[in-house]
Amino acid sequence: MATEAYAARNPAEVHTDVLSNARQACYKARDAFYACVEKESDKKQTEIASKGLLYPAECKASREEFVKHCRTSWVKHFDALYCKNKSLKRLLDDKDSRKGPLSLPQPYTFKPTTTS
Repeated sequence: MATEAYAARNPAEVHTDVLSNARQACYKARDAFYACVEKESDKKQTEIASKGLLYPAECKASREEFVKHCRTSWVKHFDALYCKNKSLKRLLDDKDSRKGPLSLPQPYTFKPTTTS
C-alpha cells in the first residue's frame, strides 16, 4: 500500500533502474550457466535442475548464481525453454538417425502354397 502511494506521488521514481539491473544480473547468470552446460556437455551430467534438465557437476557454482540472481519462475521458464530448444535442435540435426520406419512391418498373413 505504501509503495502504491509512493509510486502515485513520484511516478518517475519507481526504481526502474533497480529492476533493470536485477534483470541484467539474471540474464548474465543465466548465460554463464548455459554456456557452462554447453562447454561441459561431454562430461557426465549428474546434477538435476527443474523441468528435467541435467547438468554436469562442474556447472554447480554457476547454477547457484543463476538461481540466486533470478526468480524461481524465471529459472523454471529458462530451463524449460533450454530443454525445448535442445530437443528441437537434436531432432532437426539428426535428420535420418531418429526417424522411425516409413511403414510398419505387416504380419505375414498368407501361407505359402506348397505344391507336391
